[in-house]
Amino acid sequence: MSKHSTKAAGIDTGKHKLDVALSSGGEALQVVNKEAGYSELCVWLRQHRIKRVGIEASGGYEQEVVAWLRRRGFVVIVFQPMQVRAYARFRLKRAKNDMIDAHLIAICAAESEQIREPCDSRLSGCKERLRLIEQIEEDAARMKTRLEAYRDKSLISQLKAEIKRLSAWRRSELKALLAELFTHADLRQKLELLWSIDGVGKRTALAMLIHMPELGTLTREEAVSLAGLAPFDNDSAERSGQRHIWGGRHRLRRSLYAAALPAAFHWNDALINLYKRLTAAGKLHKVALVACARKLIIYANTVLQRGTPWTALPKGAAT
Repeated sequence: MSKHSTKAAGIDTGKHKLDVALSSGGEALQVVNKEAGYSELCVWLRQHRIKRVGIEASGGYEQEVVAWLRRRGFVVIVFQPMQVRAYARFRLKRAKNDMIDAHLIAICAAESEQIREPCDSRLSGCKERLRLIEQIEEDAARMKTRLEAYRDKSLISQLKAEIKRLSAWRRSELKALLAELFTHADLRQKLELLWSIDGVGKRTALAMLIHMPELGTLTREEAVSLAGLAPFDNDSAERSGQRHIWGGRHRLRRSLYAAALPAAFHWNDALINLYKRLTAAGKLHKVALVACARKLIIYANTVLQRGTPWTALPKGAAT
């Protein structure tokens, strides 16, 4: 660890326990992943004069302790697993166990120079509800695929009934989620700004707001990269490789891609022009659609930055 680094703690999260280590090494701690354990953890952190804590995203098992620590004034940095493993490879650390991981996370937290503000806590609770809606949609899509493979009228009837049930459940959950967000005037205003964009409906606006609450505070390059829609260079010496999008927030990217298809064919003149121009230049259908999805997140970031509804370009204007 650099001598200029901030002292920090790292937490390796499990379903039932938390392993905690200091960036400086030495003493370690293991507590249960429940409120009783969080209280013990808080006392231990204060004894060691720790204000910054790193933790690895772990399928949601980290969410309660992150919220608990933030409410008590700790700066909590949530790392993606690939960040921690990349740091381990950089330091040639091959051994792996929970306490080693906790120590690596602590070092990453200590050496982090840019720390983003935590997301709006009101939106954190909405993530699970939106994830349920997304899973219902995935279930309905699977049922529709199965429907094509059956000829028995009784089975077809059952599948159609299940699709109908899932559709009703989805509508109900969407309505409840919107009603919850509408109780906050500022969040309602953000949603209305987002669906002022031609081709962005309520479902896509929800995905933008909840999956990327930073929208409106980012540069266009940051917004595109976080959404996983930035084409990364793949060049070396004389070779110029094909650009590919990679990483990012995959659920948001899927929502944007799904919205880009009808928007680029029917609803948004700017995207219709962009799609036609790219395909006329020889770009593949999917490449052109990704470019349209990229434009959607840029439009969204812009309207939230300006606080004014989206204005369509005059027909025939360049995009």
